[in-house]
Amino acid sequence: MRTIAFHNLGCKVNSYELEVMRQIAQKRGYEIVQFEQKADVYVVNTCTVTNIADRKSRQMLHRAKHTNPEALVVAVGCYVQTGAEKLLQDVCVDLAIGNNHKTEIIDRIEEALAAREAEQPPERHAVPRMIREDLAGPGVYEPMCMEHSPEHTRATIKIQDGCNQFCSYCAIPLARGRVRSREAREVLREVAHLTEQGCREVVLTGIHIGSYEAPDTGEDLVSLIEGICAVPGVSRVRMGSVEPRLMTRENAQRLAKLPALCPHFHLSLQSGCDATLRRMNRHYTAKEYADSVSFLREAFDTPAVTTDVIVGFPGETREEFEETRRFLERLRLYDMHIFQYSRREGTRAASMPDQVPEEEKKRRSEILLDLAKRCSEEFCAAMVGQDREALFEETETIGGEACLVGHTRDYVKVAVPVTEGFTPGDAAMVRIVAAKEGVIYGKRK
Repeated sequence: MRTIAFHNLGCKVNSYELEVMRQIAQKRGYEIVQFEQKADVYVVNTCTVTNIADRKSRQMLHRAKHTNPEALVVAVGCYVQTGAEKLLQDVCVDLAIGNNHKTEIIDRIEEALAAREAEQPPERHAVPRMIREDLAGPGVYEPMCMEHSPEHTRATIKIQDGCNQFCSYCAIPLARGRVRSREAREVLREVAHLTEQGCREVVLTGIHIGSYEAPDTGEDLVSLIEGICAVPGVSRVRMGSVEPRLMTRENAQRLAKLPALCPHFHLSLQSGCDATLRRMNRHYTAKEYADSVSFLREAFDTPAVTTDVIVGFPGETREEFEETRRFLERLRLYDMHIFQYSRREGTRAASMPDQVPEEEKKRRSEILLDLAKRCSEEFCAAMVGQDREALFEETETIGGEACLVGHTRDYVKVAVPVTEGFTPGDAAMVRIVAAKEGVIYGKRK
């Protein structure tokens, strides 16, 4: 029996796809081993969202070849799409498989192994076999389905791939191609299957899920969510990141009628300054973003709204940054992921004038990180004295005490002493008695 090791880099979409590849390998008779162990085959599911992600992808490929120089080392995914020239020169890579070919992983590995065995004598450090296609044109969604969730209580389900937004800083359309959506009936079938296995929460993910349009029914994302919430046994449905324009008043009101939908909404912002948003090629204004937040707060009782913000985008003056800071100060979102702008080859922003110095990016980042911390603590503190449903996932030692840890419906981390008698997989109402550093603490109600 051949051994195979997997390593994932990047987003929830990559995590879902890696788990599908892992399950395909198991069904084909491969023994799954840890990436640090010696294996016959290593698969690195790569990421290219930043320069750091590119570097980490190369590092993991090199680490695999160092662990076993005789192994077949396979690069898969986004970096294969954007970094093909570098990979073709990399002596540590034997096989490169792009996006939209991940379900073929074992067939391609066995072809490569057979070709290697047929070489007399075997060639060392030959040019890697490259299997990729140009995703710039209209494409077909690559069907894949996860048979069981590794998390048991929560399952991430991919519903869509690709992006047509072409933000000026983003390389993802180059790596993932144009928008492609999964058939609604396949999504519902996977949700039903995982729910029957005991999964309590499903998280919908994709590259740009707000663009979802079912090829079989024509349904949009909100209609799909309504269908998922109607699947027998579904307890929680959580949305991945969406564009703020999706959250119209009508859509917010439709979603608020779904008891299973978690009131946690990640609306990507990037900047609170309209001039910066235009340079980023974001298709909304700061006011439109604020309106979307208002619609959610009208429809839901204190929804958890989270976001992403980029600091130091080319041309961002101190005045523009201050406009963003004031905007976020007014909105008081539950959580903010703060990123320093990273220059990406092949994007329009990479050649824009007035690149912001690294030290200034760091300074701005620290300001917003401090604001994010204060807003998160404020959101959590407001829960003290309330009853919240917690879905427990695992045990963890916090402050020297063994706790069962999980998340509320609005995705706030909650910890309860193990002496309260809950077990992983339980969903129960707990009384919140304290909040500290983004974690709320509860006891059995």
